[in-house]
Amino acid sequence: MDQQQKKRLIWQLPFLALLIVGTILIIRQQRNPSYQHNTGAIFGTTYSITYQYADDLHEEIQARLQEVDMALSMFNENSIISKINRGERTIPENLEGNMFVEVYELAEQISEDTNGAFDITVAPLVNAWGFGFKHNEMPTQAQVDSILQFVGYKKIAYFKKGSSRGISKKDPRVMLDCSAIAKGYGVDVVAQLLKEKGITNYLVEIGGEVATRGISEKRLPWKIGVVKPTDDPLVEGNELQTVLNITDKCMATSGNYRNFYYKGGKKYAHTIDPKTGHPVQHNILSATVLTDHCARADAYATSFMVMGLDKAKEVLERNPDLMAYLIYDDNGHNAVWYSPSLEKKINKK
Repeated sequence: MDQQQKKRLIWQLPFLALLIVGTILIIRQQRNPSYQHNTGAIFGTTYSITYQYADDLHEEIQARLQEVDMALSMFNENSIISKINRGERTIPENLEGNMFVEVYELAEQISEDTNGAFDITVAPLVNAWGFGFKHNEMPTQAQVDSILQFVGYKKIAYFKKGSSRGISKKDPRVMLDCSAIAKGYGVDVVAQLLKEKGITNYLVEIGGEVATRGISEKRLPWKIGVVKPTDDPLVEGNELQTVLNITDKCMATSGNYRNFYYKGGKKYAHTIDPKTGHPVQHNILSATVLTDHCARADAYATSFMVMGLDKAKEVLERNPDLMAYLIYDDNGHNAVWYSPSLEKKINKK
């Protein structure tokens, strides 16, 4: 082989290497398992789960969600939270019991951090204002004051003595309601199952709360829309305010535009301030929170609806893992404030 042929071969080697690598990637891509799609109902809402895996995991997913239901559902008379609300104190040493304790302790931490804006004892007030089990006449101030006597996260405590553990109440009328954190926790539980299977591409959605990892079937990062709030009951609310790139993050949204009613020309929203006992009346319409765990995002989204814009910003400053996209009413027009760290996740196309 002469010198010229050697030079030509040296120049061709990188191209041959690229060709080989490209061929391997194409073959590997073709052998990758397809995406599975599972849907169903849980916690009084629906779920939709997409993941790249060779097998359909729907039965295992349903089993995990039922375990969360047995821990946290107020609508399941056999759940741990229902038993506690009926006066039982003991929490069993089983998976559902561990789930309940994990959620309870997280709720307590967030209650402390938000100065009580997040409170899992608020259920009696929610019911009194017609957003829970019953929709009776609007409560009087005297009735609200009466209920406030047994509402407050400091009126309950978790105890562990020897092999026994449970919840003690300062007032037997205290009722626990984890609906503002349970969906997010369910998302985390399913996401953990998928991680245990080694799955690196998935989207888990329960009632609008989301966890994502990797890429979608289109080989693109996951993108989730934030719905534009509207007070018009005739508008379905499908118009998007923005689209966020949330790959490898969790996202939860709370909004007073989703559940409200008018009476006497006044709007009553489902978010209740645990301190005043009344539906919140500030101008935030929607709070979307992103972080690494959906239960945390879920609870803080609710907290921000209670706290209002200025106090929500204070919480965000001391919790750098949280990012928020807040939509509020500015003299009849939707305005937006979002965390500076969220800038790069906003899809501006």
